[in-house]
Amino acid sequence: MESRPTDHKNIDLCQLHLDVVKGKSNGKIIWQPRIGCWYDDRIFRKEPFPAPYTNMSLPEIYRELGCSNRNYTFNSCFERVYDERIKFKMEMLSKSEWKRSMITPVGSIFTIELRNDSNPGVFPKKWWVSNEEDMKVMTWIEEHTSWRWDEGNYRDNVEVWGDLGAPTIYMPRINVQEIFVTTMGVEEGVYALYDYPNTVEKYFQAMSENQMQEIELINKSPIDIVNFGDNVHAGILTPDLFKKYALPEYQKRNEKLHKADKFTCAHWDGDVKALLPYARECGFDGIEAVTPQPQGDVTLQEVKEAFGDDLFLLDGIAALLFNDDYTIEELERQAKECIELFAPKLILGISDEISSNGNLERIKFIRDIVDDYNARVDIPR
Repeated sequence: MESRPTDHKNIDLCQLHLDVVKGKSNGKIIWQPRIGCWYDDRIFRKEPFPAPYTNMSLPEIYRELGCSNRNYTFNSCFERVYDERIKFKMEMLSKSEWKRSMITPVGSIFTIELRNDSNPGVFPKKWWVSNEEDMKVMTWIEEHTSWRWDEGNYRDNVEVWGDLGAPTIYMPRINVQEIFVTTMGVEEGVYALYDYPNTVEKYFQAMSENQMQEIELINKSPIDIVNFGDNVHAGILTPDLFKKYALPEYQKRNEKLHKADKFTCAHWDGDVKALLPYARECGFDGIEAVTPQPQGDVTLQEVKEAFGDDLFLLDGIAALLFNDDYTIEELERQAKECIELFAPKLILGISDEISSNGNLERIKFIRDIVDDYNARVDIPR
């Protein structure tokens, strides 16, 4: 195929990324698939990469693929600063179990993590918060934690990733998602909402105030793209819970971030059909990882009807379609439908990552589709 000036391999993808989110791309879109799971699982298992990716680093693989990376490694530039009275302890209970503790002046809490042999994932056997007293300790920790910007870390990340994509971060999960996904689990989290709501509200308030501190730091930073990494799934976060807890916090965060002209989005990677009617109320510029059929519970047409012309879609192609179980024609149809419905408010990607069994050559196939599209729309002004 003839190489064109607009092709991903020939341009500064960091600048294209910024131009797309700021509406200055002259209609062009960006292809930004995430392949971290594919990469990390092989590193963990000490499994060689297939040719032509053998012995390549992750940035080198992206350059070989000719596409952009969503650079969430910049999260490391924002460092939590814990009160010096908080002590941390880690104990190995068995080959696969670790106990992590936080010891504070108002009490101690701990989690037990399970590890496995196939990937670097860690799963809670015992959650950080198991009862009301644990939540009071966690509230104290939130109240006594601040944030620090790490300029050296930022420069290191810029050097590693160069022009492969704009610096991007994701914030801690909002209130109810934090207890469901990080500190309590769904069952105990739901009981907490009803059994000791006043304590839960104090925890949520402490969490919100802490996150507002981080936003003040974000707004002063060179990071322009901010994700809320909430992993929203309507089977857990019901419309009633969403309206009561998530929606007000989304609006509060977005208002503050938009004052500094930051681009904001949220990570909704579960079933989301029941929540789509609220998408435009949240104040986002876009929503990431909404997963269409045959993997998720929505069609791209339903997502478009909910987003209208107001919201960007980040991703949009079901991850399953990058496995060889599905035909290349099915992948092509969904990619082209996504472009037709959402461009130019589109950061095309995989909802939400290619699997360990995914075929990277299919990433190149979509790259060519995007390059052809960008060549057609790149009309001189």
